[in-house]
Amino acid sequence: MSTANIASVNHQVRLARRPKGMPVAEDWSFTEEPVSSVADGGVLVQTLSLSLDPAMRGWMNEGKSYIPPVGLGEVMRAGGVGRVAASAHPAFAVGDMVYGTLGVQEYALIPKEAVARSGLAKIDLAAGSVGQWLNVLGMPGMTAYFGLMDIGLPLPGQTLVVSGAAGAVGQTVGQLAKIKGCRVVGIAGGAAKCDWVVKELGFDACIDYKAGEAAVREGLKAHCPQGVDIYFDNVGGDILDAVLARLARGARIIICGAISQYNNTTPVQGPKNYLSLLVHRASMKGMVVFDYADRYPQAVAELSGYLRDGRMTSREDVVDGGVAAFPDALLRLFEGKNFGKLILKVAD
Repeated sequence: MSTANIASVNHQVRLARRPKGMPVAEDWSFTEEPVSSVADGGVLVQTLSLSLDPAMRGWMNEGKSYIPPVGLGEVMRAGGVGRVAASAHPAFAVGDMVYGTLGVQEYALIPKEAVARSGLAKIDLAAGSVGQWLNVLGMPGMTAYFGLMDIGLPLPGQTLVVSGAAGAVGQTVGQLAKIKGCRVVGIAGGAAKCDWVVKELGFDACIDYKAGEAAVREGLKAHCPQGVDIYFDNVGGDILDAVLARLARGARIIICGAISQYNNTTPVQGPKNYLSLLVHRASMKGMVVFDYADRYPQAVAELSGYLRDGRMTSREDVVDGGVAAFPDALLRLFEGKNFGKLILKVAD
């Protein structure tokens, strides 16, 4: 077994109770425990940066979903990039940079039987920065790639609309669709985000949903005169309804997320305009990125090539402060305060 310099104490954030609506301070507990030694076949990873994702809100809820909920008292689930600090596993050496489910903690001890389940994999910083491995080359990028390519089925000349366009998934969806020859219209909150999406990412247009009650409806009418062929939905709610009213025949809708609904204390708002699917012979399909795990290398190879040749860029919104900053940092997602992929920096 090999080891590196390791701190003696591991600071963690655990789920203390299940949130009702927006998470509050009382939903979390801060704990510390000695850093455990590695048993045969295990790996100890020092967390460097954590991915903060809208899906985390769903993981806090009790009930059946695509993944078991985080248990009360458990370390909050989170994907992250880290450095191997100790290893008794033949595939990992001290100093290796890795990605995996590390949790909101400074050190993640991954026993032999959990290495595969955690998705622990070595990463190459020559292909992308730590931030990009949590963005374009990480779970958001994999979500964008397989949702668009496998469900959206983009064809040159078709019109794609993506909500949450300045967020982690949206920015990759739009850029990839442009590379594949689509006309791309984003929906984002605020003039600054819309300007960035058009001027920096190369979208054809971006609709500011904060510009008034009719902004999305009128924007879709102006920018999608022939209708919407592909809609990549990250927000649900009223925006989904507005796009449903503008579908082209044979449209494909990817249901990736519904951030507008995650903190509701009332029942989730379903689509009111769903009969448009019938009228336009359209399809709507949900997607969960973990279903494509065996194909991640395919997406990483293609997307890293676009980063390298300049056809794709990324923006990360990095919050400093270590694990103690997690509860407040997470709220930035639901308040629309993040600009780009939200990341929590834990260590250098």
